[in-house]
Amino acid sequence: MGQEYRSEALERTLRTLHTVVDGVKASVIVNIDGLLVAAFPPGDEENPHENPTSSPQVAAMSATLIGLAERTLGRLAQGELERLMMEGEVGVMVVYPAGRASLAVLVDKKARLAHVLFAAKKAAAEVQEILGN
Repeated sequence: MGQEYRSEALERTLRTLHTVVDGVKASVIVNIDGLLVAAFPPGDEENPHENPTSSPQVAAMSATLIGLAERTLGRLAQGELERLMMEGEVGVMVVYPAGRASLAVLVDKKARLAHVLFAAKKAAAEVQEILGN
């Protein structure tokens, strides 16, 4: 088998997350500057509402949230950020740090959250390894 590019490895990681866990609607990898690195399902420029998490605005907001959470935990002497979770009426967004990037996962409200958290944590570790940071 030939060498796999980082972008392919990241997309494979996100696709696997969607395959092994029911209820994952979308996932995105964002660097610390708020730039979109990868998304699944991939964004569709003709229909941007197909995967709302693949927009540059959501990428920037995710990076901002992670930064604020890390600074808040540091200020409160609560150690390193393990994950950030926001729950809404219709769904849950979980963000895991992944080195100099983060993995944000949008999940259906009815999903088995324990399965999602386990798989997303594993995926974030894979993202960190792929990006080498």
